[in-house]
Amino acid sequence: MSAISPLLDRAAVQEIERVASAHFGLQWTTDGFTDLRDRASHPSGNFHGRPLSVFTKLSFAVDAHELFAAELDGLELLRLRAQVATPTPIGPGVVDLEVGSMLLFEAVPERLPDARTPADWRSIGHTLAALHQVHAEKFGLEFFDGYFGPLPQDNRPVASGTWVDFYTERRVLPRLRSAVDSGHLPSDVASEVERLVDRMSALCGPEPRPSLLHGDAQLNNFLSGASGAVVIDVAPYFGHPELDLALIDHFETVPTSLFEAYQEILTIDPEFADRRELWRIFSYLATVNVEGQSPFGQRFLRQLIEALHRYR
Repeated sequence: MSAISPLLDRAAVQEIERVASAHFGLQWTTDGFTDLRDRASHPSGNFHGRPLSVFTKLSFAVDAHELFAAELDGLELLRLRAQVATPTPIGPGVVDLEVGSMLLFEAVPERLPDARTPADWRSIGHTLAALHQVHAEKFGLEFFDGYFGPLPQDNRPVASGTWVDFYTERRVLPRLRSAVDSGHLPSDVASEVERLVDRMSALCGPEPRPSLLHGDAQLNNFLSGASGAVVIDVAPYFGHPELDLALIDHFETVPTSLFEAYQEILTIDPEFADRRELWRIFSYLATVNVEGQSPFGQRFLRQLIEALHRYR
């Protein structure tokens, strides 16, 4: 039997109902709950009610408020700059409990991932292309830092201004250090990552133009609503568009129609296939850090090792 979600704690439910009532301008009460823990890195779910249900995500981390505030900032950035659809915050969006914080959105009526239509896949491809058509002068993000899952993400531009230096200094090396510190990354694999970093400039391909990224563009972070794709769980900055393309099928396969829809708007370099695993290295390290010795963590440790062997 699965554990009861901590979101169903009485104090949490009462706070959700209070904030939702103020947001909707009526007495809002929940009449059911759908647990979505399998689709998020935090306890999460939909509290059902009228006129709309409320999506809630919970964290007990010391920096929970900052984590969720960064997610709200990231969603607003993508909505304003790229005109993509994002969920509507309930009230202030972030609500603090006696212990922990919650992130509240109006729940998006969606088709579940296994029921997506051809139009849904095309909409995700078009949404990625809409993001990548927004550009900046520097790699990174000068407005705010963020989080990749539960892990802090440093968005500061690097002194050299090059993509290879940003990717290694701000993405790969911080994830390597945290994975080593977690005790979950074998020392020989860590040494292999360091050797890859030394060769990165020869592997990264042509210097790209800084494009606005989702930042954590794995498939669960796109909802398929009635009007098209809705972007969630973002970790944005300006980087190489191939990074988002590498993550979209990171955890599960997607139909080729998604990439075909993307290419109706933007070109994908034919050599991207050779670099796809390179852009997944930091994510493999993050998963090993967070998931540790679990079967999921060990699966991605094996994939990390395979990727490292590919670029020897």
